[in-house]
Amino acid sequence: MLQTPKRQKNIVETVRRTGEFNTLITALQRAGLDAELASEGPYTMFAPSDEAFRELPEGAVETLLDEPDTLTSVLSYHIVPRRVTVAEAAWMRGAPTVNGEDVLVLCDEEIHVDGARLVEADIEASNGLIHVIDRVLLPAKI
Repeated sequence: MLQTPKRQKNIVETVRRTGEFNTLITALQRAGLDAELASEGPYTMFAPSDEAFRELPEGAVETLLDEPDTLTSVLSYHIVPRRVTVAEAAWMRGAPTVNGEDVLVLCDEEIHVDGARLVEADIEASNGLIHVIDRVLLPAKI
């Protein structure tokens, strides 16, 4: 008997289920961006893991969580309002983000986004793609 295919999860559901993005999920909820990333999209999310958030200076995460405007600016800098595959990123120099600023994309032996290294790429979600990065991106205008 044929089984009904499982519904593919959106970006928020996909990062939540791994258990490696708890800080990101909390921050997205606090900034109100979780609803946007659960919408139709398409989006590309450069997702810093919990380990990447731990690399920030002591107290930085708590400060961000207490400053909603800055938090929204930082998180929206991790989101490109279209699908960007790793193959496409390898040929790009930059990409406009939801924040309004462009992230710098460099490709040598690896792909880097504003200095953060892509550690896992092209994770499919129903409304876009997720690329795991090894540090939190900070826009120029914060």
